[in-house]
Amino acid sequence: MIKKLKLLIFFLFLADLSFANEIKVFDFTSTELAELEVRKVRGAKNKTIYSIGTNESGNFLKAVADNAASGLGKEIKIDLNETPFINITWKVEKDLSGIKENTKKGHDFAARVFVIKKTGATLLSNRAINYVFSSNNNVGLNSPSPYTKKSIDNVLASTKDNLNKWITVKANVKEDFKRFHNLEVNELDGLAIMSDTDNSKMKSIAYFQNIYFSSQ
Repeated sequence: MIKKLKLLIFFLFLADLSFANEIKVFDFTSTELAELEVRKVRGAKNKTIYSIGTNESGNFLKAVADNAASGLGKEIKIDLNETPFINITWKVEKDLSGIKENTKKGHDFAARVFVIKKTGATLLSNRAINYVFSSNNNVGLNSPSPYTKKSIDNVLASTKDNLNKWITVKANVKEDFKRFHNLEVNELDGLAIMSDTDNSKMKSIAYFQNIYFSSQ
């Protein structure tokens, strides 16, 4: 009996340790949505419309961008030595087929998640990696934003294979900052979600769910 009790305590310890090594970023509740920082892209005609929904896996964020561009930001410290992997569950229902995403005229994504590291006193000095759900390119493609080399677009999902399907993707953020920016980053300073169509003037519909950081 004592051995079984010790074994149970051991497994409970492992469960707690596993939970501690996962950092959830968003709850996707109406209360949280009202509290997130909304940043409209300069020159955009409209704001992206964000709303909360629920399915069998829990809450999700729906994003409808109709010639629109605005993001939802959250300041949060993430220890990349402990939890370097970002995990994103998302879906694109209506994509932006036919645009050239690495040009200013076509630099739109139905779904994207920015990870941000402050490297100076102003927003313009920040470095970012923009994990995107591409409408036209294959997974693995990466390129600097046509607006700033301090933000790298990295394709983690593509509607060429997964249009209107929930999928979960993962990336090692610490390694990506070294690879794309040649920076040793130990701690992130924030994240942002965005769906934007202001350059293409098109309409997209996307969903975000269960965004978290993990140790592996």
